[in-house]
Amino acid sequence: MSLNKRARSFGQWLALGSVVGAVCGVASAVFLYLLDQATHVRTSHEAIVYTLPLAGLGIGALYARWGTPIRGGNNLVIDTVHEGDKQLPVRMAPMVLLGTVLTHLFGGSAGREGTAVQMGASLADAVAHRFRVSPATRRELLAAGIAGGFGSVFGTPIAGTVFGLEVVCVGRMSYEALVPALVSAVVGDLVTRSLGIHHTVYPTPAALPLTPGVLGKWLLFGVAVAGVAVAFVELVHFLKKRLEKSVPSLPLRMALGGVLLVVLWKVVGTSDYLGLGVPTIERSFVDPTLPPEAFALKLLFTAITLSAGFLGGEVTPLFFVGAALGNVLARLLGLPLDLAAGVGLAALFGAAANTPLALSLMAVELLGAGVLPHVVIVTVTAYLLTGQRGIYPAQRIAQLKHGGPLLSRLVPLRDVESQPGATPGEQPPPEPPATHEGSR
Repeated sequence: MSLNKRARSFGQWLALGSVVGAVCGVASAVFLYLLDQATHVRTSHEAIVYTLPLAGLGIGALYARWGTPIRGGNNLVIDTVHEGDKQLPVRMAPMVLLGTVLTHLFGGSAGREGTAVQMGASLADAVAHRFRVSPATRRELLAAGIAGGFGSVFGTPIAGTVFGLEVVCVGRMSYEALVPALVSAVVGDLVTRSLGIHHTVYPTPAALPLTPGVLGKWLLFGVAVAGVAVAFVELVHFLKKRLEKSVPSLPLRMALGGVLLVVLWKVVGTSDYLGLGVPTIERSFVDPTLPPEAFALKLLFTAITLSAGFLGGEVTPLFFVGAALGNVLARLLGLPLDLAAGVGLAALFGAAANTPLALSLMAVELLGAGVLPHVVIVTVTAYLLTGQRGIYPAQRIAQLKHGGPLLSRLVPLRDVESQPGATPGEQPPPEPPATHEGSR
């Protein structure tokens, strides 16, 4: 490629990536502002949680009427990156924003990344169709939308860049989208911050020398993280299948989920496990008296919320679970409390989402370089031990985690999960349905 062609290509990515990043940044700023207001209202008037079943009924009716094309959530986004047939509906952005804000307003335990990724991808696809780009460029802009949404909603543009490249395919990075993803994530973060959004500031753990003894502790830590990640993934998939089979109606299913959450809320006797749970995440870094069951209860609240169909994502709840788990393991293994909480925060989601590199970088952006190499060791260990499973069934597999040759074709994770004894690549996977319900 000549210098002029390279310059034109780079200029195109700067322009298109900046447009995608700008719209992602604005969308994330609006979303985070509304989410903050919803959380404030709920914490100030906790009685509103009693109406969560009615909220579920209403959100479910809204999605049953107008949301059928977008109910696949993050899985629909990943499928679109690979299959590239239909445009992501523009309605995905406002509907997932509204649904997530209402979920948090009434007390559902969900996160932010699902909403940010879906808003970013749908807006990026609108940009791609507006400028009539090629199919290859469109796929790269979709990755840029994922990166811009993720990076701007958490204030971690480098992790957002790698997440956009890493999440669509387990075992292979989409480097062709590197420049637009980086531009989108950086611009999106700058725009979100310029609109007055402030992200949570976590403590910066002191550096800990990596000795053989410390390494052994981190390996045990990684095993524990993998076990909890597997428990979360399997519980969400199990509850989702059982609820869909027992209660086919989405509004009724969400109402039932709301009832279960209200009952669980009253049984545990605290509101710590509702919403994002950021105060408890912060507490995990400093409080050696944090209840040891906190991570398990947050996992249960989140699994019920997402399985029932409420909107949001998994990142922040899994940050809670991972940080609280790290707090417990720090006390058991004799590790620094703040460092273990920070490593657990990043490693659990990295293992559950099959994105170990992105979450290791995210830990550095959130907590400082002192978490290296500890977070990488734990995250990669947990990622490998979780096997061929994850919270995004639409992820494609290019190579099995335990090694071996590259597969003859990219296999959706959902096919491996549904046939655990089969060898991927032996049989063509079944044609996916028009929409894939999953992570939101």
